[in-house]
Amino acid sequence: MSEHEEATLAGLRAWRHQIADPRIRAHRGRIIKSTGDGFLAEFASVVDAVRCAVEMQRAMAERNTGVSTERRIEFRIGINLGDIVAEDHDIFGDGVNVAARLEALADPAGICISRTVRDHIRDKLPYAFEDRGEQQVKNIARPVRVYALSPAAIAATELVAAPRRRTTSMGVGLAALLIVLLAGAGGWWLWGRPHPPDQALSSADTASSRSASAQGAAVPRLSIVVLPFDNLSHDPDQDYFADGITEDLTTDLSRIAGSFVIARNTAFTYKGKSVDVRQLGRDLGVHYVLEGSVRRAGEQVQVNVQLIDAESGAHVWADRFDTDRRNLAEAQSEITGRLARTLNLELVQAVGRQIEQERSINPDAADLIMRGWALYQRTQVPASRNESKRDFERALELDPNSYDAKLGIAASLVVDLSGGYSEQPAADEAKAEKLLGELLVRDPNRSQLHQTIALLRRVQNRLPESRIEWERAIELDPNNAIAYGQLGVTLIYLGDPAAAIPLEEKRIRLNPDDPNIALAYWSLGLAHLLLGQNDPAVEWLTKACAANPRVYYFYLDLAAALALQGHTDEARAALAEALKLRPEVNSMVRQRARWAYTNNPAYRALAEKTIDLGLHLAGMPDQ
Repeated sequence: MSEHEEATLAGLRAWRHQIADPRIRAHRGRIIKSTGDGFLAEFASVVDAVRCAVEMQRAMAERNTGVSTERRIEFRIGINLGDIVAEDHDIFGDGVNVAARLEALADPAGICISRTVRDHIRDKLPYAFEDRGEQQVKNIARPVRVYALSPAAIAATELVAAPRRRTTSMGVGLAALLIVLLAGAGGWWLWGRPHPPDQALSSADTASSRSASAQGAAVPRLSIVVLPFDNLSHDPDQDYFADGITEDLTTDLSRIAGSFVIARNTAFTYKGKSVDVRQLGRDLGVHYVLEGSVRRAGEQVQVNVQLIDAESGAHVWADRFDTDRRNLAEAQSEITGRLARTLNLELVQAVGRQIEQERSINPDAADLIMRGWALYQRTQVPASRNESKRDFERALELDPNSYDAKLGIAASLVVDLSGGYSEQPAADEAKAEKLLGELLVRDPNRSQLHQTIALLRRVQNRLPESRIEWERAIELDPNNAIAYGQLGVTLIYLGDPAAAIPLEEKRIRLNPDDPNIALAYWSLGLAHLLLGQNDPAVEWLTKACAANPRVYYFYLDLAAALALQGHTDEARAALAEALKLRPEVNSMVRQRARWAYTNNPAYRALAEKTIDLGLHLAGMPDQ
């Protein structure tokens, strides 16, 4: 630039308009911002992002043929798939930072990708990336596994034409991040989450976007079509397995309160066809498209699944599920159960984020209810529950007959009662009881309703009734992971901790990414503790405290388990953490067994032998 400013600028403009922009558009990318010697864009597919990067580097290498080394314009490219936060026309997050670090590690005219990217493209693109091992990079806590494609490898690579196909893999709040940097200069980024500036859109794209936005106002927020899963096993006999997962997911997602799910017969008319998800969304009137694939090799079954925003084409969430179950019916049940539960959470959270981003001054009752459930499902802390309850109460003011607003209020009240966070327990219990009674009369077939009643009955020490209600919640929704886990807790208080362990394990299998997974860890720890199995008890209770360090009784039970192991110093430290969180614990009855659910002699006997004794050894003062 210092020697040939005008020529360099002209070369950059030519590269941008003749090489970069056309290929980004061809691979369904969107430029978000330009930074002079770089830019930020997003792609609907990580496969497209990598293919685009290789084509750009190949084209630039060809243009540099015969140009002296000191006069060449060369770029480094880094590609990542990771979490982002979208704000206006910009994006932020660790996913962006990792891509920037990958770009810095690339050779001039080369490409570096992360392990996540490599895993996604491994069976789809024939590019020979070199494993450069774990790299510790600036401002990223964990080492990054780096795979590189050198200029020589790019030159020897056979370009792969983009097939006509549906949009493929990306993730929740994830984007294919491709950072391009002028070699020897500052960074420049390409990434994959459509919030492009208007000037980056073609006129056809702009018209399409406006059409989708106009129609979107009439589309139910929780609306989805489950496209037939692709069978990648090269065995036509396995079509039934892929179709079975599609059908089960359609049924399971229909159980989500307020959801609008396109019927199976309509969805299957798209089987084996190339689909434009944005056009599909307009045709069917849905906000989300779920698509996936099934691959079986011997006893191994792998299911890839992606949730796509039909208006923008951006990926909201993606995951891969593996099983080696020999019983295919059981494998199908396990996969669809976990998928349905995860999608339930992801859809509600996605809608909640969308509503928050819109920042409506006067949102309607339906929006407030959806935002309330999104807050309710976050890690259980009083602040989130209070905020969710306020949204439910505002919704009820707008719609005094709203079933879901009443259910949300009742659920928030009962969770506070269960955790001991209610400031007026008698009044809150009476209010929750009244609301739940009204809802039972109106519609008794809601899993969430029976889940809330079950928790309230446990708070009231009506344990046999609580057990029946948890079982009813599971009957109405076999993928209700919380109900499995809380049934396990109820069985613990009924004096049968051994029966609780497989239920808690099923909860974790169904929803391993549950923001409240700490409760499952605690339940497993408590069950092992009551069975006299101190080593696994300490392990699970330690995980519970790490997953949510704000729950005082996790530390109390951990203190008991550590003391029974003979680790009294660690036990006293755990006890101190509990008292720091809830100083009034010292004024309560000392025995953990007598603070909750005390009307069952079997539980009381187990608790006195373990928790009571352990806390005594840990130094809990006697009352």
